[in-house]
Amino acid sequence: MYLLYIQFIVGFFFLIKGADLLVEGSSALAKRYRISDLVIGLTIVSAGTSAPELVVNLIAGVQGNSDLALGNILGSNIANVFLILGVSSIITPIIVSPNSLWKEIPMNLGVALILGILLNDMFFDPNPFCHPSDTTGVAPSFCNILGRGDSLVLLSFFMLFLLYVWKQARESSSHEEQANLSWTKSILYTLIGLAGLTIGGDWIVKGGIHIAKISGLSEAVIGIVIIGVGTSLPEVAASSVAAYRGKADIAVGNVLGSNLFNILWVLGISGLVHPLPFRTELNFDLIIMGLAVLIFFLFIVRKAHILSRWKGFVFLILYAVYIVFLLSGGNSIQ
Repeated sequence: MYLLYIQFIVGFFFLIKGADLLVEGSSALAKRYRISDLVIGLTIVSAGTSAPELVVNLIAGVQGNSDLALGNILGSNIANVFLILGVSSIITPIIVSPNSLWKEIPMNLGVALILGILLNDMFFDPNPFCHPSDTTGVAPSFCNILGRGDSLVLLSFFMLFLLYVWKQARESSSHEEQANLSWTKSILYTLIGLAGLTIGGDWIVKGGIHIAKISGLSEAVIGIVIIGVGTSLPEVAASSVAAYRGKADIAVGNVLGSNLFNILWVLGISGLVHPLPFRTELNFDLIIMGLAVLIFFLFIVRKAHILSRWKGFVFLILYAVYIVFLLSGGNSIQ
């Protein structure tokens, strides 16, 4: 039993270090092929910081732990906005670019709405097998599924997002930079990173399931509160350092880009590999995810597009209230 706890904790180290090595190795390889820094940042780095969520979801999905997989993404995206932007803006007020305000934030809101429609099949595409029972008046469990068709829709939008990124990259000026690793080291870092992600993800899923069983909390709550935050640690580090160095676009872009990657890429691939049943109780957390982005938009749409320190504190308070609400059994996914 104690071994599971140790694996759970060490798994996060493997996961985060694996993502770091994967980003470093793959970025060096990309530079060798003269891919611009902006494209690397918006694709490889964003994909790398979303790699922990992808690995955890694939393992959880294949093992039939869909609540853990979906809770991981919802929890990670909520933490990205409330926790990461909250901490980053407390370090230094963040000036949000018009591009992020009027393009990437609306993209996040639109994608959250699309995900809600795809997950709630009973409301938008009624299935006769999912009609409420005549005797109980309740529909059978797991009628809402993120199936392979839904996943293809998400991946199609992901391709459109990559086209948007490519267009932004072509319009931006950037300087060429030489790879800082040899070809051998680049390959080695990439392979070690992938191995770390795989091992860490497996240990975290096993530990998370065990904790859920002995604590009385649901897998969804464990996914949202513990694993969702844990897999967001790469974004915490990247955005905090970027804010400290005065690179607001990187801090904000990392959060908004990661949220899009998590939904369109991670859930798209996860559902394609193994369809994920969705419980309607998780709609509460889906709504919170959308509200987090909406509150971010309302906070910066006026007054010079600045996310000031007091707004960062409000984000952290909102996040704390949300977590306490979950742990206290306020949501029926307990």
